[in-house]
Amino acid sequence: MIVDDDRTTVRLLQTLLEMDGFEVSMASRGQQAIELAREIIPDAFLVDYHLTDMPGVELIAQLRSDSLFAATPIVMASGLDVETDALKAGADTFLVKPFEPGKLAGVFNDLIG
Repeated sequence: MIVDDDRTTVRLLQTLLEMDGFEVSMASRGQQAIELAREIIPDAFLVDYHLTDMPGVELIAQLRSDSLFAATPIVMASGLDVETDALKAGADTFLVKPFEPGKLAGVFNDLIG
């Protein structure tokens, strides 16, 4: 599941991940992501640091506190170097934007197995 409010970024990432065989769902806000995730139970999350309704690190903390997602891989991405905050909130890894298109699929493959 991609959680990002930048539609252009989301479309690009969706296309790239689908080309690599992933089924992609999307949410533009944190609360929307939580509700959708409870319905579909995604294999992994890609969360942007800046969301319109809550900080991405808050979303990660909420996901980690839910037993459904306590062990689900979470990748946080941002143009800022907020890796320490992301990992402290519970992200499994952090990517600095912009990242190479093929890198995301590799990260997800490594995390999901």
